[in-house]
Amino acid sequence: MTDFSLSWTALRTAVAELSDADFTQPSGCSGWLVRDLVCHLIIDAQDVLITLVTPSDAEPSRNDVTYWEIAETPPSGHDPLDALTVRLAAAYQAPALLKFHLDDVGSAAGRAAELVDPNLRVSTRGQVLTASDYLSAYVLEWTLHHLDLIAHLPAAGPPAVGLARSRAMLEQIAGAAFPKSLSDKDSLLIGTGRRVPTDAQKTALGELSTVLPLILG
Repeated sequence: MTDFSLSWTALRTAVAELSDADFTQPSGCSGWLVRDLVCHLIIDAQDVLITLVTPSDAEPSRNDVTYWEIAETPPSGHDPLDALTVRLAAAYQAPALLKFHLDDVGSAAGRAAELVDPNLRVSTRGQVLTASDYLSAYVLEWTLHHLDLIAHLPAAGPPAVGLARSRAMLEQIAGAAFPKSLSDKDSLLIGTGRRVPTDAQKTALGELSTVLPLILG
């Protein structure tokens, strides 16, 4: 729960510190500008709020690692939902409106995460998780999107605790550990296909390179 709060607060702070010009820069998400990514974060925050008030009596079917599904192809930005996000982001017109909406909904999501019973079972995407596992899964979401946000900007990155926790989860998803020679940041960027490994990094990855990248969905 603490990792969620730290990662989410850091990401929202990074957005709040962006200049208007930064919103027109490309993000680390294919086909999306920074403004599109920020709009996606607003939708993510809404999903957190909805999920935390959608309790379930069923037994958990997923945890923070199995919550993630692996897609066969990376997103191109042309998926109908992705395209809708781009149009919605453009409708905001002024970056200040995007900042305001993210701060408003994002702060509420953060408070909800602090108040929820960690053992509460919640339902989302047709699956049931404990609130604790659901919020833990989102540490990976926030950390990756923080890296996406600053992909082409000279801004502060995600907190070390979020990077380390996200690496650990990605290693569990991959079923193998990344080499110690790779930093947490590089492990996440290469592991999720956001960066192509150098020849030296590919050698260090060994057999693990054959299952990468992991396209999380």
